[in-house]
Amino acid sequence: MSKDLFHGLEGENIYFKALNANDAQEIHSYASDENVKRFIGWPLMKTLDETRDYIEEMVRRESAGTHLYASIVLKSTQEIIGTAMIFSFDHEAKHAEIGYVFHSRHWGKGYGTEATALMNDFAFGSLNLRKLHARVIDANIGSVRVVEKNGFELEGRLKDYYFIGQSYYDLMLFGKFRS
Repeated sequence: MSKDLFHGLEGENIYFKALNANDAQEIHSYASDENVKRFIGWPLMKTLDETRDYIEEMVRRESAGTHLYASIVLKSTQEIIGTAMIFSFDHEAKHAEIGYVFHSRHWGKGYGTEATALMNDFAFGSLNLRKLHARVIDANIGSVRVVEKNGFELEGRLKDYYFIGQSYYDLMLFGKFRS
């Protein structure tokens, strides 16, 4: 099954594992971080129970076959440092979207680039997708670099698409075709 393969992806510094409500405390550490909230579409989690409920919702989506989610684990410490996802599947056209979120103390260390490379290889190889896309908030320069390092190209921009923290941000749409 593809979700089991997704949960088993492994890179040099990180590996993926299935989301689990038992990991709520670790996930809450970045799901409740104001710095992280600036760049993601998730609502800020105020309580551990909210985080646990959101994890359970993600597990339900994955069970329904509409999303793939994985906790991203740092090999050196066994700490959960983020979440990787593939979603918005168009099975007929063979497209999907990727996303990721990391604890802010792990930004700028190459883990996003590594996680995106793992998702690319999985999506194009195991899922046989033709195209991936990623939506990035224009202010998230680190995420722009991650997708560009992974061969994504800017395909479009929607002005003032996101409204976060009383400010508007552009949506940058990136795409990558199977090579």
